[in-house]
Amino acid sequence: MTKDNLLKLIAESGYNIGYGAKKHLATYDMVEKIPGWIGFISLVVGVYALLIPDLAQNTISAAFIVIGIASLFINFYTDVKDKYQVAGSALTDKFHELRILYQTVKSTNTGDDLTQHAEDLKRIQKEVFSLRINKQIFLSDWYAHYKFFWQSQTEWMDEQLKFSLLRDKWPLSFTIIVLLIVVGLIFKATLLLINLIHIC
Repeated sequence: MTKDNLLKLIAESGYNIGYGAKKHLATYDMVEKIPGWIGFISLVVGVYALLIPDLAQNTISAAFIVIGIASLFINFYTDVKDKYQVAGSALTDKFHELRILYQTVKSTNTGDDLTQHAEDLKRIQKEVFSLRINKQIFLSDWYAHYKFFWQSQTEWMDEQLKFSLLRDKWPLSFTIIVLLIVVGLIFKATLLLINLIHIC
């Protein structure tokens, strides 16, 4: 195996393992924090609804009922949330091992024996399979993208993988939703413009 091939494999594994770690930690964060935020925001809106009649509308009340139901689904993860934190931390340790391995391989000379480094990569990859949890909470992908690309140091992987904003750093589902919203707004603006032209 060549040095360049091994560096690329390490970077790909770093991406998969680092992103997986952030996804586990995102699930933990969401289960830990979202119910409290839902309760706080519901309380604030409820108090202000006593003073501002527009906040007491049925649509706002219905929205908070739906949000309350969503928090019930989040509570299904409460008993196992610590497992996500432990798995995320262990995966983060493996991610750091890969970063060190990447820098070690990068500092080798052309023609050096890379067999031990390739074995280290295989060992780390095998260890990861016993650490991961397959079931993650809804929208943990979005939060994991934020945590991975905007809060972590990913430059060493970017040397090999050349991350792009739309393809890698934003979740595909987020990009699709933003595009649908933009198309919807353009369609709505077009309808309003047509109605204004007919009125004039």
